[in-house]
Amino acid sequence: MNALTPTTPDRPMALVTGASGGIGRALAECCARAGHGVVLVARSADKLRALADELAQRYGVPTHVCVADLTAPDAIDRIAGAVQAAGQRLDLLVNNAGVGDYGLFADVEADKLAHTLQLDVVALTLLTHRMLPLLRATRGKVLNVASTAAFQPTPYLAVYGGAKAYVRSFSLALAEELRPAGVTVTTLCPGPTQTGFFDHARMHRSALVKNKRLPTPQEVAELGFRAAQRGDLIVVHGWLNRLMAFGSRFAPNRLLMWIARRLAAPQQ
Repeated sequence: MNALTPTTPDRPMALVTGASGGIGRALAECCARAGHGVVLVARSADKLRALADELAQRYGVPTHVCVADLTAPDAIDRIAGAVQAAGQRLDLLVNNAGVGDYGLFADVEADKLAHTLQLDVVALTLLTHRMLPLLRATRGKVLNVASTAAFQPTPYLAVYGGAKAYVRSFSLALAEELRPAGVTVTTLCPGPTQTGFFDHARMHRSALVKNKRLPTPQEVAELGFRAAQRGDLIVVHGWLNRLMAFGSRFAPNRLLMWIARRLAAPQQ
């Protein structure tokens, strides 16, 4: 935990998980560009500190680093301590950290499945719960990063898709619960994006990404940040992704699963 720039009491503050790269890094920059101080959370100390220095110098905002593995038992306490050190104020919570494993469910190691659920579901839920009193005090905002996999069952990404479906459902329910308190909850649902996710998941042979021009993390992050500022419920990046998400409401499950399998399966 390292405070690089002093926090002023009247400046909005954002907490961003998974901030060391990809969409999380881009969302942290969106926050800083808008004048938010940032508490940056990830496992990579060097990347976080480099980003904190960059944002402080470029945008003149307070930056705080919290090196934490969100799947560790003490992670939520460590993050709460970082927010307290940053001034005990929170205007925007960005739950971006997530992971997934590509392949047939039966072939994925059990510890990897547990890690996905712990990070994508449990940590997001518990961190949101812990931060709610601060968000109520500022009538703040929550931005949860889900996926287009949240809209239909996704073979070869069965646990990841199920976890993101939970994030979507949880976020919508929470948005309604918090509406009287003036706290908004937005769910960002990107499709395949130019991030390290596909390297980690080893799914470059999938039709979802093979020979595709994928959007940049910056494009996705800017869309999500604007939606969160407006208090939108759900935002899906890309017109084709939006069409497929909308169509999933009406298509039979067997058709959805067949299409999803054709898209996700490894290509020769």
